[in-house]
Amino acid sequence: METIVLIIHLFLAIGLVAVVLMQRSEGGALGIGGGGGGGGGGMGGMFSARGAANALTRTTAILAICFMFTSLMLAILAGGGRSGGSILDSAPAAQEAPAAVDSQPLVPQTE
Repeated sequence: METIVLIIHLFLAIGLVAVVLMQRSEGGALGIGGGGGGGGGGMGGMFSARGAANALTRTTAILAICFMFTSLMLAILAGGGRSGGSILDSAPAAQEAPAAVDSQPLVPQTE
């Protein structure tokens, strides 16, 4: 089961990277990227420039949700063989203080 989820996770990661790279750059603060006035809208195909952007955005969101789900599934599957106890539960029982050899106090007391 873990292998199947891992393979699906790998394909989702590759698909997510591909879809993000296909999206048009918004330009950002550096002034680089998709600012030019050229084309895309006059192709007459199935998608207009806006429709393709919306489809890529939606696809990115769906792939990201699936990626997060498989990440959680892998984390749950990886921790399945462990007990739910605390590390403190496995420590030895409360250790008793060593018995005093003599009755003299360790710290001198003033009277």
